[in-house]
Amino acid sequence: MEDKVKSIITCDLDGKVETFSEGAEKLFSYTKNDVIGKKRVSDFSPGEVVLGHVVNWLKIAVEKGAWEGETVFLDKNKAEIPCHIKITPTKNKQGEQIGYCGVTTPLKNKTPDEVRPKISFFTKVFKWMVIMRLPFLSATFVPIFAGAAVAAMLGETVSWGWLGLTLLGGAFLHIGTNTSNDYFDHKSGTDALNYNYSNEGLNGGSRSIQMGLITPKGMLTVAIVAFALSAAVGVPLIMKSGIPILWLGLTGFLSGLFYTAPPFKFSSRRGMGELLIGLNFGPLMVAGSTLVQTGSLAPEAFLAGIPIGLLIAAVVYMNEFPDHDSDKATGKNTLIVVLGPERARAGYVALIGSAFVSIIVMALNGTFPMLSLIALLAIYFGFTATKTLYKYYNNRLLQPANWGTIIMHSVTGILLTVGIWLGNSI
Repeated sequence: MEDKVKSIITCDLDGKVETFSEGAEKLFSYTKNDVIGKKRVSDFSPGEVVLGHVVNWLKIAVEKGAWEGETVFLDKNKAEIPCHIKITPTKNKQGEQIGYCGVTTPLKNKTPDEVRPKISFFTKVFKWMVIMRLPFLSATFVPIFAGAAVAAMLGETVSWGWLGLTLLGGAFLHIGTNTSNDYFDHKSGTDALNYNYSNEGLNGGSRSIQMGLITPKGMLTVAIVAFALSAAVGVPLIMKSGIPILWLGLTGFLSGLFYTAPPFKFSSRRGMGELLIGLNFGPLMVAGSTLVQTGSLAPEAFLAGIPIGLLIAAVVYMNEFPDHDSDKATGKNTLIVVLGPERARAGYVALIGSAFVSIIVMALNGTFPMLSLIALLAIYFGFTATKTLYKYYNNRLLQPANWGTIIMHSVTGILLTVGIWLGNSI
């Protein structure tokens, strides 16, 4: 190891840079003003290294007091630098961990290839899961299965083949929406400014471009391919179900694309983004799924989509809290920006409360079987998320509320589907 330039960087628990030594300035070609409070330490590493190794390094540092080894870093111009690094946890006076400290020394006698950490096949697969945000496809699968349940309730024998094709088309449409949104949020600078705190992929989009996992052009290409595949899958669905499925698909495509894309940028229009998300992943998607099975637009399908739509809107709404600062700075007027984080908390309660009330009303008036009331069990997640939101709406401890809202949406949708599907046969 060559002790030529020693870089010392400290960060908080989310990786946001807090101190940046003179040696760090020389090594990475940034100034203190460039990075402190504006960048995460992950910006200095290749994205695949971050995904495949850094989490484990940090874990070892916490468990054993330090981790050290060799790796590749990136300077301001994205040039690779072979380095030795030692990572230690930082603590406050009470002995509580508050972040990390990295001491880095360049290795002049080694090449980047000699020290670059091996990237496993799993990491390469995981990279694409991150880019496309595949874990969040539950937002598509839940309403499509609910639509099939409505078809079964109406006396239709559900075709699993057509259901599978519907799921595939919806998934491609969702992936296209995710990746196009990331592309246009990158172009607008919104995601680049989102260093408030990390929420493990829940805020600031996938951050794939910022991490160097994919280029902006590559992200746009993925979006175009995904939308094209969705259209291809849509052809047999249209041939089976008629023109109405085309209009539903076009509505989903256009509102998904222009959620962040100019000239409309629906996500910036004071509640329009949240409304469109709720409609598309609620009533319209449930109705489309039922339409494929039955050949007609059923009012019951639109009604079944109301609580599902309200809860996916709540997911988006909750995830906008940590994005508040970056959204405000770039003119992205989400409801959290319009209302302010503190006042916006009541909006979350209104969304989830309305969702569960709608289930009760539709069960009591006979629209759906009484068994559909089992969906109310998911209220537990709403209570815990609300409690967390009111206490931690402006800091990193909000994270359990974000995940709790996602779980609430999925559990509610699954239980509602089961209740509708099986309710008339019990």
